[in-house]
Amino acid sequence: MRGIWRALGPGLVTGAADDDPSGIATYSQAGAQFGFALLWTIFLTLPFMAAIQIISAIIGWDTRQGLARNLSRVVPKPVLYLLISALLVANTINIAADLAAMGEALNLVIGGSSLLYAVLFGAVCLIAEVFIPYHRYAGILKLMTLVLLAYVAAAFSVQIPWGDVVRATVVPQMKFDQETLLMIVAVFGTTISPYLFFWQASQEAEESALSHRRRYASHPTQRKRAFRTISVDTWTGMVFSNLVAFFIIVTTAATLHTHGVTHIDTASEAAEALRPIGGPLTFALFALGIIGTGLLAVPVLAGSAAYAVAELFKLPGSLELPVNRAIGFYAIVAAATLGGAALLATKIDPIAMLFWAAVINGIVAVPIMIATMFVVGSKRGIRLLAAPRWLIVLGWLAAVLMAVAVVLLIWSSL
Repeated sequence: MRGIWRALGPGLVTGAADDDPSGIATYSQAGAQFGFALLWTIFLTLPFMAAIQIISAIIGWDTRQGLARNLSRVVPKPVLYLLISALLVANTINIAADLAAMGEALNLVIGGSSLLYAVLFGAVCLIAEVFIPYHRYAGILKLMTLVLLAYVAAAFSVQIPWGDVVRATVVPQMKFDQETLLMIVAVFGTTISPYLFFWQASQEAEESALSHRRRYASHPTQRKRAFRTISVDTWTGMVFSNLVAFFIIVTTAATLHTHGVTHIDTASEAAEALRPIGGPLTFALFALGIIGTGLLAVPVLAGSAAYAVAELFKLPGSLELPVNRAIGFYAIVAAATLGGAALLATKIDPIAMLFWAAVINGIVAVPIMIATMFVVGSKRGIRLLAAPRWLIVLGWLAAVLMAVAVVLLIWSSL
C-alpha cells in the first residue's frame, strides 16, 4: 500500500482538484434537476479527460517545462498572451466562487460570518503555497484528496434505488431541449478545465526535476516506466474524480430531486437542502466536503495561473523555490488568491461569477487543447516517443468534444 501511495502524485491531486466547490454545485444541480438521467455523462468524459491530462503530464515530464512554455513553440505570442490572460481571469473568478462556497459551508455548520471565513480560507491557502516547499506541499495536497471520500459516504448514508442508477448510467437518456443541453455542456466544461492541463504539466516538470534522473528519451526502459507511472497516476486521479462526481449526482438525485427540490445554485445550497431530507450526517459530510475540496482546489487554481504566466514571461517559477528566488511567481499566486478574495467584497453574484468562469474556461480550453496536440506531433513542437497512437487519437477527440460543447453552449444561450 505504501508503494501504491508513493506512485500516486500529480494525477491524483489534479483529478481531486477538479471536484472543487463550483464543480460540486454543477453536479448537485444535475442531480437535483434531472435525477439520475445524466449519470451517463460522467463516464462518457472519462477517457477524453484522462487522455488530455496524460498528454499534458508527459509533455511536462519529457521537457521539464510547463505547458505554457511548450505552447509558445506552436502558438503565436499574441494568441498565447490572450489565452493565458483569459486563464488568469477565469481562475481568479473561480477562486472567488470557491472561497465563497467554503465560507458559506462553514457558516452552515458553526454559524458566523461567511465573508470572514472565506477570506481566512484564502489566507491559509496562500500562506501554505508560499511557505511550504513543493516536495512537502505535494504530499499535503495528496493527503487532502481523501476528503472527497465524504461524498461517497454521503451516498451510502441515504436510500438509493441502485437499479435505477445502473439503468441511467448504462442507457443514456438524451433530450435536445435547451436546459438539458446546457447542463450537459456544464458537466463537460466542469470536468475538462484548462487550469488542470497547466497544473499537471507543471507538477510533472517539478517531479521530473526532483527525480534527478537523466533524460529518459535515450533510455527506452526508463521512458516506458515513466509513461506507465504517469498513466497509472493520472487514470487513478481521473477515475477517482469522476466517481466522486457520480456519487454527488446520485446523492442529490435520490434526495433533492425525489422530494421536488430541483433548483440548486451553489454547493452550500445543496448541503442546506440536504439537512431536512438526508439527515444531519449527510448534511455534515456534504458541507465539510465543500471546505476540504476548496482547500485543495484554490491552491491548484492559483498555482496553475502562476505557472502559466511565469513561463510565458520566462520568470523563475516553482513551488520548490523560496520566495526570494521566485518573487514574480509568488506575486502571481498572491494576486490570483487575493484577487479572488477581493471579488467577494463586491456585489457580484457568485452564481454569475461561476457561469462566466465556466464560459471562459470552455472557450479557452478548445484552442489550448488543439495547440497541445500540435505540441505533441508538430515539427516545431516535440515528439513524445512514449505516447501511443490511441492516446493521440483520444486527445484529438477530446478537443473535438470540447469544441462541440462550446458550440452547444453558445447555441443554447442565443
